[in-house]
Amino acid sequence: MNYENILIATENNIATITINRPTKLNALNGMTISDLHKAIKTLGKNNEIRVIILTGSGEKAFVAGADISEFANFSIEEGMQLAAEGQTKLFDYIENLKTPVIAAINGFALGGGLELAMACHFRVASDNAKMGLPEVSLGLIPGYGGTQRLPQLVGKGRAMEMIMTAGMITAEDAYRTGLVNHVVPQAELLEFCTGIAKRIMKNSPYAIGKAIKAVNTNFKEGKNGYETEIKAFGKCFGTEDFKEGTTAFLEKRKATFKGK
Repeated sequence: MNYENILIATENNIATITINRPTKLNALNGMTISDLHKAIKTLGKNNEIRVIILTGSGEKAFVAGADISEFANFSIEEGMQLAAEGQTKLFDYIENLKTPVIAAINGFALGGGLELAMACHFRVASDNAKMGLPEVSLGLIPGYGGTQRLPQLVGKGRAMEMIMTAGMITAEDAYRTGLVNHVVPQAELLEFCTGIAKRIMKNSPYAIGKAIKAVNTNFKEGKNGYETEIKAFGKCFGTEDFKEGTTAFLEKRKATFKGK
């Protein structure tokens, strides 16, 4: 499949998606969101792909925000549709994907860029990265889930301050508040993420998918995360992965799990 604004590389069951609009600091436009949706959907269905790493091209930006020129003249209805479609097509889609998605934040992650990173299952930042939600400086609010995911990650008070000041925080501040899991030198970012991906791939892909679903359920209104966990836990007992994992443990050997 051909893509206009992203690049995909696969190696050792790991897919790396690079958002490739360097002259626009990898800003999200409609085509890029569409490309990402198609790519992630395809990779998510590929049993050989066990982990996806998402990053930006160049050394300046992961994604420096949305492409404002596309929606500067939108009406109220068009604005609502923009947010709804984007959340469904990409941000919520990533969050609920059974395949783990790691955000490798290689520079600025602002507005929609930070929202994209927050939709991933966890985040690793380069030491030069800066993050923020500057939407209120444009007369907007975050529209791709930022008002919901940021408080989940850093707490209500810090999220309120970040959103209301429209300011940026450093990678170290992001680490301190729990927004990112690790901070590494930029030159080591992808290698570090690959190392985490390899650790993930030692484990049951079925169980990982169920764990993602159970964790996410806790943050969905009207859903009971404990019930989801109980059902998912039970379903694991009917899988080949469970048989292999428990047998390997009892035989004192490393388990060899199949694809998704």
